[in-house]
Amino acid sequence: MAYNAQISRNNPACIIFLIDQSGSMSDPFGGDNTKRNKAFGVADAINRLLQNLGIKCARAEGIRDYFDVGVIGYGEKVVPAFGGILKDRELIPISQVAENPIRIEERTKQVEDGAGGLVNQTIRFPIWFDPVADNGTPMCQALSKAQSILQNWIGSHPTSFPPILINITDGESTDGDPSNLAQSIQQLSTNDGNVLLFNIHISSKKASPIEFPDNEENLPDEHARLLFRCSSILPEVMRNYAQQMGYTMSDLTKGFVFNADMVAVIKFLDIGTKVSDLR
Repeated sequence: MAYNAQISRNNPACIIFLIDQSGSMSDPFGGDNTKRNKAFGVADAINRLLQNLGIKCARAEGIRDYFDVGVIGYGEKVVPAFGGILKDRELIPISQVAENPIRIEERTKQVEDGAGGLVNQTIRFPIWFDPVADNGTPMCQALSKAQSILQNWIGSHPTSFPPILINITDGESTDGDPSNLAQSIQQLSTNDGNVLLFNIHISSKKASPIEFPDNEENLPDEHARLLFRCSSILPEVMRNYAQQMGYTMSDLTKGFVFNADMVAVIKFLDIGTKVSDLR
């Protein structure tokens, strides 16, 4: 399959994030010196990506709806994770996302001062959803929810770039084996290719992540191997982008990261949402 359909307002793309919101997400990221917990770090990463998607779609007349975006949280419940006036909505055009954050926070980051040093700079950081960490990991329910959303979207967008589903989790599914659901989701397709399902396995362990493997040989346990098997092979457009960022790719490289820290999550989201040029 080609994965080269041009993305336009008439032919938008679809990106859905499944966010593990189980109790263990209150544990810290491994290797993250800020001591932020995983729920906070993932929320920050998705909020930053949503901001960047809005910027990417901005034109002189406003934000063009090149993407429909969904964020589904799964923990105590399986529900859309957007807050504010977007609450309870499953898929939202990017213009409406960009225009309706819950709030704008002022954050401080360090930037180069032009003389070899660093200075603090205040930035505006929009928030669309807040971190949650409670209860179990109903991954099968989350995948089933995503499958239903994707089936409906594909029915209305049969010629679009295939939808991208990114599952971010730190633990095993507590409501069964997700393998069959993952396979069913990946069999959904537009005329341009099958749905892409990627998995980010985050951890509290201080260990080097395994990023974009093409086999399961070095993965340490059956759960990691299961998530690897549930992941799609990266299409060429994403492999090329990953290679530009310094990753080694093969034709069998999958959209999967094990033991990811915050830096790895951000890089993965950038690569995993890389699509063809917008028109």
